[in-house]
Amino acid sequence: MTRSFVKFAAVLMAGTMLAGVAEARSLKWARSGDSLTLDPHAQNEGPTSTLAHQIYEPLVTRKVDGGLEPTLATSWRILPDDPTVWEFKLRQGVKFHNGNPFNADDVVFSVERVMSPTSDFKGLWASVESVKKVDDYTVHIKTKGPNPILIQNMTNTFMMDKEWTTANKAEKVQDFKNKEENFAVRNANGTGAFQLVSREPDVRTVLRRNDAYWGKGKVPLEVSEIVYTPVKADATRIAAMLSGEVDFVQDVPVQDIQRLKSQSGVKVNEGPENRTIFLGMDVGSAELKSSDQKGKNPFADKQVRQAMSMAINRDAIQRVVMRGQSRPTGTIAPPFIDGFTPEMGKPPAYDVAKAKAMLAAAGYPNGFSVTLNCPNDRYLNDEGICQAVVGMLGQIGIKINLVAQSKSIHFPLIQKNPPETQFYLLGWGVPPFDSDYIFTFLYHTREGARGGWNAIGLSDKALDAKIQSLASETDLAKRKATVADIWAKLQDETYYIPLHDQLLAYAMKPEINIPVHPDNTVWIKNVSFK
Repeated sequence: MTRSFVKFAAVLMAGTMLAGVAEARSLKWARSGDSLTLDPHAQNEGPTSTLAHQIYEPLVTRKVDGGLEPTLATSWRILPDDPTVWEFKLRQGVKFHNGNPFNADDVVFSVERVMSPTSDFKGLWASVESVKKVDDYTVHIKTKGPNPILIQNMTNTFMMDKEWTTANKAEKVQDFKNKEENFAVRNANGTGAFQLVSREPDVRTVLRRNDAYWGKGKVPLEVSEIVYTPVKADATRIAAMLSGEVDFVQDVPVQDIQRLKSQSGVKVNEGPENRTIFLGMDVGSAELKSSDQKGKNPFADKQVRQAMSMAINRDAIQRVVMRGQSRPTGTIAPPFIDGFTPEMGKPPAYDVAKAKAMLAAAGYPNGFSVTLNCPNDRYLNDEGICQAVVGMLGQIGIKINLVAQSKSIHFPLIQKNPPETQFYLLGWGVPPFDSDYIFTFLYHTREGARGGWNAIGLSDKALDAKIQSLASETDLAKRKATVADIWAKLQDETYYIPLHDQLLAYAMKPEINIPVHPDNTVWIKNVSFK
């Protein structure tokens, strides 16, 4: 038994002993990386939101089939006499973990908090003008123009206890990229099915069942304790699954899927994720600081970007790096979303000779050098993907210095203003299932609530105006045409280099069944044991 595995087993045992429910149904859950923070409005990042969903709740959630499900709101509608106002009726009798009642004051507080400058979710609320309490269980949200898709943006906006947050001086959302702290970063008080027992970042988080949960009797709620453990090393994570030390591994390495399927004590569930993996390039700066081309920015030339995309053999990445767990694509829009077309999804033809010729025509016959920033604990085989890209771009003379590091370091490089990376790997999921989410976060000028993940330096005011129009366009045919028009421009410009859509595999003990959700989100309250 390896030293890392022994240490990992000790961490799991300590968590169970801490919660004091050894006889209860504990679920030991392992992932490749930890939640970045417990502040539910600070980081729009998958694993962070997934852990938050156990503790906090939004007004609505999304089911496995993509439909919306009432959660802390029981109903919603656009007011017939004012199409700019959404009315939400709130669930009554809900309490936060500390016993405080949930009501409209908490919704108003949470929405205003999530719209604030340091929130990483503020782009979802860019169309909102105001939020108002009507009575204790009714809220009106007024948008700057009619916004028929506002409800789609709300599935990861978590409701906080106004009294608790204010009493603990955590009104300001954590500025994660600048390493700020507040009380909500390591403490939590939600309405969810589980409440926080202990938190050791990058080591272990222990949650216990909320026996006063409003959904008791509506969901199985059979798990009494969650021991959530980040295990970066693939071999250690899978060894723990095979030995029975963990019950559920959410991030199954692609190279281990077939081996796990052959094991009698393991069940593997698979499915597509609503996420695309791609490369971002700084197209706006006058010079690439990490390049040997001084006074120039090769990425500012569309011909260079297109040549780079053409030089990447996505089929080889799918076959060798991803072991079949990817779908090569030609767009950063996953197939789940409104606005995707099969033509967009067709990858460019792999052609090294043509790519070399295009680079030469752009003025770079000998290529150029650049640094590529890559996470090594966020996406499936993320560092392996980057290593493959380094080799493929090397064939056309682009010499890459690869810097791979933890997502906790990688993401702030992208989010800082100005960004501290000019070439990077990123994956983007689309919880609202709508193109506007991609446009708003990744293409809109970085200003105000929009453009929070636009690290490519793109600023196109005409494009911005089209993007903003989507939030208030009620003519669906006209909106669809605008979305198609935007995608036509973006596909041609190749501001990002799409690689593939992720396919997921979850491993678990046979008596557990956790389906793969398109958003890669898990709700442990729904887990039942055979």
